[in-house]
Amino acid sequence: MSERHLGLYGATALGVGAIVGGGILALAGVAFATAGPAVILAFAFNGGIAFLTAVSFARLARRFPESGGIYTYAKKVLSIEVAFVVGWVVWFASIVAGVLYALGFAAFLVEGLERLAALSGASWSWVGHGGTQLGFALGAVGVYSLLLVQRTGGGNAATIGKVIVFAVLLAGGLWAWVAGSSGEALARLSPFAPEGSLGLLQAMGYTFIALQGFDLIAAVGGEVRDPQRTVPRAMYLSLGIALVIYIPLLVIIATVGAPPEGIQALAQAHPEGLVAEAAERFMGPSGYWLVIGAGLLSMLSALHANLFGASRVAFAMARDRTLPRRVGEILGRTGTPAIAVVATGAMMTLIAVAVGSVASAGAASSLIFLISFAIVHWTAILAWRRSGHPRPAALPSIGAALCLGLAIFQAIAVPEAGRVVALWLGLGVALYLTLLAPGARLADASAQARDPDLARLRGRSPLVLVPIGNPASAAGLVDVAKTVRAPGVGRILLLSVVQKEGGPAASIDAVVRDARDILGESMARGLEDAVPPETLFTIASDVWGEIARVANSHRCETVLVGLPRLTEPGLEGRLEGLISDIDADVVIVRAPPRWQMDDAKNILVPVKGRRDHSELRARLLASLSRSEDRSVTFMRALPSWATPDRRRRIERSFRQLAKDEAAGPHEVAFEYTDEAIEPIARRASESDLVVMGMAHRARVGRPSIGAFALEVARRTDMPLILIGRRPHAGTLTARGLAQAVSTMQRPMPRSGR
Repeated sequence: MSERHLGLYGATALGVGAIVGGGILALAGVAFATAGPAVILAFAFNGGIAFLTAVSFARLARRFPESGGIYTYAKKVLSIEVAFVVGWVVWFASIVAGVLYALGFAAFLVEGLERLAALSGASWSWVGHGGTQLGFALGAVGVYSLLLVQRTGGGNAATIGKVIVFAVLLAGGLWAWVAGSSGEALARLSPFAPEGSLGLLQAMGYTFIALQGFDLIAAVGGEVRDPQRTVPRAMYLSLGIALVIYIPLLVIIATVGAPPEGIQALAQAHPEGLVAEAAERFMGPSGYWLVIGAGLLSMLSALHANLFGASRVAFAMARDRTLPRRVGEILGRTGTPAIAVVATGAMMTLIAVAVGSVASAGAASSLIFLISFAIVHWTAILAWRRSGHPRPAALPSIGAALCLGLAIFQAIAVPEAGRVVALWLGLGVALYLTLLAPGARLADASAQARDPDLARLRGRSPLVLVPIGNPASAAGLVDVAKTVRAPGVGRILLLSVVQKEGGPAASIDAVVRDARDILGESMARGLEDAVPPETLFTIASDVWGEIARVANSHRCETVLVGLPRLTEPGLEGRLEGLISDIDADVVIVRAPPRWQMDDAKNILVPVKGRRDHSELRARLLASLSRSEDRSVTFMRALPSWATPDRRRRIERSFRQLAKDEAAGPHEVAFEYTDEAIEPIARRASESDLVVMGMAHRARVGRPSIGAFALEVARRTDMPLILIGRRPHAGTLTARGLAQAVSTMQRPMPRSGR
């Protein structure tokens, strides 16, 4: 995407453009009708909640200066499944907000055209037609989508213009206050809260969307210069500017803009045109037209900001494969995420046609943003705890409680909004389970292997079990285990099992001496790392059964077995038994003594075309790419009798698989032969390491070494790594998605012992 081009002014203008004007002009009438003059207090309370949310955003923006906003933060701290749900909600929230402002623009345009028609005596019956208003809304979405496809931004002219118009309105209201009777104006504030606290809460729920927009600054953090400083400052400034305009304007509307009977009566009679009619009372016709102008500019700039921010959320999700990959493509000529913009604009168009009501769009937007902001606070709390801070994060905790409480109230008070949110979430879960889950998990596995901080922030501490039986291979196995585990936080457990039967009785001294010989070199190798291996000595009559028992009782994520003689008679059966007895990924390593992963410069990855082990393979290859520049070649053997069409289909699919699994530059090789092992063995002899997936036994759902891998092992002598994905590890069900959400509440396990 384009370079960081937004400074403090540009980022603040984006926030002001999204916040100021659109929400208050579209929803002030509904709010005054609900709560009377207490709307002033409702906006002040919402401002407090928004500032608490901005504090959590600022903490996360300093920690993760990237585009994507809430979605990116959730991806860093929570699981990829929860991150998808968060991104799906946030994308929809900005889409619905954009729909609100597109429909609001059309409503203000129709209002102005109808007044012009009345003044001129013309008959413009087409203006009041419902299809005309919808056409204006869709036209605005289309124009701004085109602008964002062609260049990075849509300009700040509308934002600057509406701020000037609001300043003129405030000046006119202040003049009317000074010129008139202040006592009479203040009397119109009584009764201040005619509907009590319930009306105040309802007004807060309706109008919270009026302060949304500062979050879009975080959504484009990857395009902001010096984002650790600029993003927080821009969020605080944009919120401050909005409240400096909103609170005085609401006071003016409720006093000099209200009739003698009070503002609530006028709002109940004319909720849509309340602000324009109030301005006409203290400024005459010029006040009316100022509000119409402010409304048009406000709606357009807010539409632009939400379309801009939502497209960046979609772009970030597509790069992580939680949306289709094409959504993450860049238009080469302009450097913009054109498909993400078009997809977002298309969704806005569909929802505008389906909803068609400003009030419905506003209620749904407020509820969705309250939910998403509660998630931001929770993410900030987890990131704070998992970064080693002993004290609780007080402000995010308060903010989360307030956002969640108001969201629950809003869902009860406006059940239609709750149904809209539930429907969208259901659609997203179905899309993820049927289409997106495999690619998203694959991209996430690679990201976890490359990013040393990701597993720690997510509260993970995966354990790799390494049974050690030969001192000469111990150092190499520890080296492989360090590559397989999550960097920085993953743990390695070295297991030494001494047979209790089948030989001379072992004394305690003999056990200690054998364990010392076996583990001494591996410990020396492991102590070079920041997280040294843990050790476990056991005595058992069945070594393989003991390995399985320890793996299951310690809930190991991976079991790594070193076997220099993989083709030894009877060994296959014992390995098959071990694989069947454990619920963990299995990595089998065949390597000469003293071999290390740094020796592997040229890596061959033969693949038969299945994706059973894609996630584990991607994690391993990404781990290998952390420390060295390596040459990786993916190889596929195809039958010589394959037709040209079949060859093209298979080659296209295999190139996509290699692109998904490779952490960086790679090559793809094809061999057309009826004897697949021979070309693999030939290419393997030219490589430093071969990485192969085990066979997959479909009936039992578990990996198996397989005859193909054993034959490759027989014909070659270079280092070989066989990988097997644990049962159902790559399959995500609806229950699994719900369990993933529950991980948000789990504290981070402590590493080490």
